[in-house]
Amino acid sequence: MLIEKLHVSILGAAADPCRSAVVVSNYRQGVFSFLLSRRWIGFAIFVVLLAALCIRLGLWQIHRLEHRLDNNKVVTTHFATAPVDLSTVLSKGQTVDDKSEWTRVTATGTYDVDHQVTVKFSTRDGAPGVDVVTPLVLADGDGVLVDRGWMATQNTVTKPSVPPPPTGPVTIMGWLRQNNGAHGDAIRPANGQIRAISSVALGKTTPYALTDGYLNLRTQKPTSAHPLAAEPKPELGQGPHFFYALQWWFFAGLAIVGFFWFAWTEAKERRNPTRIDGFGEVPAPENEPV
Repeated sequence: MLIEKLHVSILGAAADPCRSAVVVSNYRQGVFSFLLSRRWIGFAIFVVLLAALCIRLGLWQIHRLEHRLDNNKVVTTHFATAPVDLSTVLSKGQTVDDKSEWTRVTATGTYDVDHQVTVKFSTRDGAPGVDVVTPLVLADGDGVLVDRGWMATQNTVTKPSVPPPPTGPVTIMGWLRQNNGAHGDAIRPANGQIRAISSVALGKTTPYALTDGYLNLRTQKPTSAHPLAAEPKPELGQGPHFFYALQWWFFAGLAIVGFFWFAWTEAKERRNPTRIDGFGEVPAPENEPV
């Protein structure tokens, strides 16, 4: 009789797959019904927003990488091109943009030491120092700021004594650069010192108009008796942007996987609740009273 009952039970279950599917479906709906609670719906919305934010930040890093690679191409092209006169690149009233920055230009004029400033808190390889910025007055009466280079100083707010530039007419070659982009006190001269270079701010202190941007001095004739350290070439690598993008996308995937892991853990706990002592509840035998 026992064998027959088992045989009938097995055959009956196999003969009615629809019933088995319904039982499994109802079971899953019961176990995971907690996902429709207000707490879990709020949790799901939070995870979706967090993952979307991480994906967006990853795409932002990719866009920064693309911009850097495009800028590297511009810099490489300018460095491989012969220097041109400043007036052919930047006419009066024109501003330095991403395409014209790093162009190698030449200019001839006379240094105006009376309106010279130093950029304080400039460092090289961890050493404190200043950049020396001196206007070069051109033949047409306008001027252009020239970053003559860097020199080591004490890390203080005291105005340092810097070597003078060559006197008389001088011809220079340098990289055309955009203004720093800072504002306020950072670009406003105080005791002959600034924290960022801006031809707009310094142009208010000179008796002549200043060409937009400034030049990083590379060579000059005649040379200076006490040359300063020239600006190093820009880094043309890819930077960390691609790996930052991977990190943000990893965080997005981690948030999504974490949500399903917590949901699975919750469902497992509901199927077999854990007692206070940390062990699962053991079901009582069918023939014994609970």
